[in-house]
Amino acid sequence: MSDLGISAASAAELSMMRQWAADEGWDPGRSDMVAFGAADPAGFLVGRVDGSPIACCSGVRYGRDYGFLGFYIARPEVRGQGYGIALWQAVLAHLTERTIGLDGVVDQQDNYRKSGFKHAFNHIRYSGMPTVGTGSVPTGIEVVDGRAVPFGLLADYDRRFFPAEREAFLSVWVSLPGHRSVAAVKDGELVGFGVLRPTDSGTRVGPFYSSAEGVAEAVLAGLLQPGEEVAFDVPDVNAAAIKLAESLGLSPTFECARMYAGGPAPVVDQAGIFATTTLELG
Repeated sequence: MSDLGISAASAAELSMMRQWAADEGWDPGRSDMVAFGAADPAGFLVGRVDGSPIACCSGVRYGRDYGFLGFYIARPEVRGQGYGIALWQAVLAHLTERTIGLDGVVDQQDNYRKSGFKHAFNHIRYSGMPTVGTGSVPTGIEVVDGRAVPFGLLADYDRRFFPAEREAFLSVWVSLPGHRSVAAVKDGELVGFGVLRPTDSGTRVGPFYSSAEGVAEAVLAGLLQPGEEVAFDVPDVNAAAIKLAESLGLSPTFECARMYAGGPAPVVDQAGIFATTTLELG
C-alpha cells in the first residue's frame, strides 16, 4: 500500500465524488454537491496517492451531536488495499462524540457492525413512471411553492423529521436550479413538504414529509409532472409510505440499511417520513 494523503475535497473534487457515486449506480442529483458542500465543507474527504484521487468518504456534522457518513468509495482498481478503511477512520474521527448515521448496502451490514453500527431499518428505493392525477386537496389545506414559505417555518418543520438543525443545507436545497419544492399549509402551519430534483436517469424526491391525512398525495401531485421517471427512498418502517409508492405503480429497485453508531437511533417523527432526503447525507 502506497502512502495515502487525506484532505478535504476541493470544489472540483466534490463534483468528482458525485461522478464516482453515479459510476456506482447510486444516481445522485445533478446539483447535489452544491447543497452538500454547504452542509459541512470540511466533511468531504479525498484520499490521494502520488497526488491522484483514489478514494473518498464523507462525514457531515449536523448541530453538536449528530453526523452522517456517506460517499464511501474506493476506485475499483485500488480496492482491497486498505485505502477505503483509512478514509473511513478519518471520517469517524471527524464525527467523534456524535451519533452517526449511514445508509449502506445490505450485504455490508456485518462490516459496519464491526465498527459499532446497529441496524435501525431499511430504505427501499421505489422507481418508475408514477400514475399520479391531480387528486383532491384536503379541506383547509393549501399547496404552495416551497420557496414561498417563510424559511424559519420550513426549517422548524424539517427539524421534526431530521435529528438536527441543517439550515445551511436546506436553504440551498429548496432553491437550486431544477429543484421543485411544494409545501402543504393548514392554518398557517406546515403539514407536508417535498422536494424533487433532476438526476441522470430521471428525478428523485426527497425529503418528502406528510403529517396529516391525504397530504402526501397532494404534495406529490404538486411535485410530479406527467411522463417523468421518478425514484424515492422509502423507510420500510412506514407502511403508509410503502402503500403510497405501490399505489403509484412504482417498483422496488434498490435496498440499503439505515444504521447508527455512537448513540441510540435518533427520535424523529418517523411516521411522517415518506422519503428520506438523500442516502448520502441522511
